[in-house]
Amino acid sequence: MKRLLPILVLLVAATPARAATPQEGVVANVTQGKSLYAANCSRCHGSRGQGLRDQGPSLKDAGALAADFYVRTGYMPLDNPHSQPWRTRVLFTEQEIRSLVAYVATIGHGPAIPSPQWQTASVAAGRQLFADHCAGCHQIAIAGGVLPGARIPPLNQPTPRQIAEAVRVGPYLMPKFSTKAITPTQLNDLVAYVQYAKRPDDRGGWAIGHLGPWPEGMVTWLLAASILVATCLLIGRRLKA
Repeated sequence: MKRLLPILVLLVAATPARAATPQEGVVANVTQGKSLYAANCSRCHGSRGQGLRDQGPSLKDAGALAADFYVRTGYMPLDNPHSQPWRTRVLFTEQEIRSLVAYVATIGHGPAIPSPQWQTASVAAGRQLFADHCAGCHQIAIAGGVLPGARIPPLNQPTPRQIAEAVRVGPYLMPKFSTKAITPTQLNDLVAYVQYAKRPDDRGGWAIGHLGPWPEGMVTWLLAASILVATCLLIGRRLKA
């Protein structure tokens, strides 16, 4: 049993953090949300959401949208306000999340939570939008990456709602896109592409980076060349014998 414990710890640590999925029929309690805010958020964002210098920004323009994104992904609360937010285990129940989000929404006049209608949107148009605005950091295959001073998360875990929220919020170093920069229709297309890219249709048969037939062709040529060289060497040895 003692030998199994380290393995179990590694398995738990390797399990990707999952987002809190919204549930139906859960009612928010603003009073409870205020208490949760005081206990978990006020030390960085201030007792009234005014923000604190060198700690956390003001929440007067955050609205329900930003609060829902940061809490439901586990980006917040942070142990260190100077650390990059990263997807971790969600600390609150669904009812607590809704209550906390409802309270933050009362602080100012921020945007509401989006409801992307991506099922009938254009994947092709979304791919072009993603290539223009997002692929430089997240890669066209939504695999994420690394930039100076920041890690770029892969997009295989966010829900459609969280993708739409991130576009409007602009978490960490990501730019925030207004409805003029990316319209609601374009946002639906963008979400549709990300959803497709999570499980793309790899026509070549191999999913090498989901980059299309080029890497698959290169691997095929390398394998063929290796087999050809091995065959030539085998024939040469037999001829010498």
